[in-house]
Amino acid sequence: MSSKPFSFIGEVVESAVIKAPLSFVWHFIKLQEFDKFWSAISKAEHVKGTSEETDIVRWTFKDGNVIEVKQDEHSNLEHFITFSVINAEPELSYSSVVNTIRLWPVTSGEFANTTFIRWSTRFSTDADLGVIEDAKYKRQDALKDLSKAAEKMLAEERK
Repeated sequence: MSSKPFSFIGEVVESAVIKAPLSFVWHFIKLQEFDKFWSAISKAEHVKGTSEETDIVRWTFKDGNVIEVKQDEHSNLEHFITFSVINAEPELSYSSVVNTIRLWPVTSGEFANTTFIRWSTRFSTDADLGVIEDAKYKRQDALKDLSKAAEKMLAEERK
């Protein structure tokens, strides 16, 4: 019996509770603001010369990698953003990846006045397990960095 390669859609889902109200966390959830919290990114900048109707941002990472991300959806009412990678240097080893970050205010109980955040990333079927595992740890690091940035902003406001 010969083995056949199997097809799957790899997905990474990471979540956290951030000890700051939603408004402090949501402030950072704009593609051009990711360098304000994610320590892996050295620069985030709008890509010039693209359509007025399309938001494309170039993220330059501290390791030298560069990706361009396109905003696919953004809702200030539902507090989520969806974006996809449209270009990468060096080139990605898979065809596509789509991210969604969604926030909810925690309004009662032990965690009242905090924010629940969920970052899901869906990869095309040609992404290998190493890519998916790497994404998991990068999302965890990004959420830790976001938590620090939002909590710092909250502490400064309280002064």
